[in-house]
Amino acid sequence: MRIIRDLQFIEPQDRGASVAIGNFDGVHIGHQSVIELARSAAPSAPLGVLTFEPHPREYFAPDTPPFRLMRGNARAHRLAKLGVEKLYELPFNAALAGLTPREFARNVICDGLGLSHVVVGADFCFGKGRSGTADDLVLFGQEMGFGVTIAPLMERSENVVSSTAIRTALTEGRPQDAATMLGHWHRIEGEVIGGEQRGRELGFPTANMSIEGLHPPRFGVYAVLVDVLDGPHLGSYQGAASVGTRPMFNGEVPNIETFLFDFSGDLYGATLSVGLVEYLRPEMTFDSLDGLIAQMDADCDKARGLLADR
Repeated sequence: MRIIRDLQFIEPQDRGASVAIGNFDGVHIGHQSVIELARSAAPSAPLGVLTFEPHPREYFAPDTPPFRLMRGNARAHRLAKLGVEKLYELPFNAALAGLTPREFARNVICDGLGLSHVVVGADFCFGKGRSGTADDLVLFGQEMGFGVTIAPLMERSENVVSSTAIRTALTEGRPQDAATMLGHWHRIEGEVIGGEQRGRELGFPTANMSIEGLHPPRFGVYAVLVDVLDGPHLGSYQGAASVGTRPMFNGEVPNIETFLFDFSGDLYGATLSVGLVEYLRPEMTFDSLDGLIAQMDADCDKARGLLADR
């Protein structure tokens, strides 16, 4: 998949794509249906996605609590798995935010990227002040020479599938409900960073990752499926992970610590993708380290049982 981040440097082969437009946070089944419509609308054109970095909400409200389901790199990995050939990841800045709907259609879609067809959700808004609608885009397409398809909102179990609904499921410790809407396990992806090595001292060496900037799932312990995406230990593993602030050790900054079953090796600097499969229990404090170790043993046994057929 080719990633294009600058309108000023568009190669001829990057023009003419059929593109789904949106933020695609989580790349859930609704997003996937929009991408499939872009594929079917122009089968002979390259399949693309047009999105923005940072997320517009981060730009307009930088002090808002973390809400993203995935970072840009994780989104790109997921889109590549769907067969997207061109990812137009445009910087969301004052210049882009200030474009009127007509200017966005002309400067970005038509002249800038030379898109042949675009697909948007029925609730799509664009341009300064979010004043443009999906119906406006249809009219601009007719005028400027690009096709437009409006995708209906997708529902599952009588509820609209949305990033907001997925966040709610994760906040409530329902990762399998989130996975139903996502079409895949909710994954936390990032680089393994140095920790305080308490897990190693307790007999449970963990791979520590930051969750800064991400919507935090319910704090506690999860059964997880782990993909090591690079380095000498590339592959898939099962494990148990703790998400939270480590109250037993007076932690303050939330992170995720993952123990990989039947694994031996150094993962520092490697990129991990940790899929939350089942919520096991909330964060707890214990009267002693022996009590903590006994609970960790029980957590791992339960996780192994839940993951046995995965």
